[in-house]
Amino acid sequence: MAVIKYTDKGISTLARLLRAEAEGEGNLGMLMVGNVGVNRILSNCLDFKGLRTIDQMVFQSPGGFEATQKGYFYQRARESEKKLARRVANGARFHPATNSLWYFRPDAPNCPAQWYGQWNSGKYKAHCFFNPTQTECPNVF
Repeated sequence: MAVIKYTDKGISTLARLLRAEAEGEGNLGMLMVGNVGVNRILSNCLDFKGLRTIDQMVFQSPGGFEATQKGYFYQRARESEKKLARRVANGARFHPATNSLWYFRPDAPNCPAQWYGQWNSGKYKAHCFFNPTQTECPNVF
């Protein structure tokens, strides 16, 4: 059962985001990016208040995803990424992105313990993931 409402168009948008943000990280890396996106829709906290749709989450400004500013994002969604997008929209979660609202790719080999006051939950390949506290964002937990 879906944890967020979605349409076929929304799944295509999310699929394009997964590919553009983390194709080099493989399927698991793309799924984790999807977790962050779904968590932003679920959270209704901090920088993500009022986001209710995939399009609102992906194109949030400020605070959205860098990939939407690059041409690669605008290529047609592939069925393989659509399947991944459906998995996360239906509630699949993957550590360390399980409860994360943020990720980034640091220049250094290690992730900082905190990023803008949010705690590091772990690293997968090149991306570091960061969680809010349960008190700040209970809907993510």
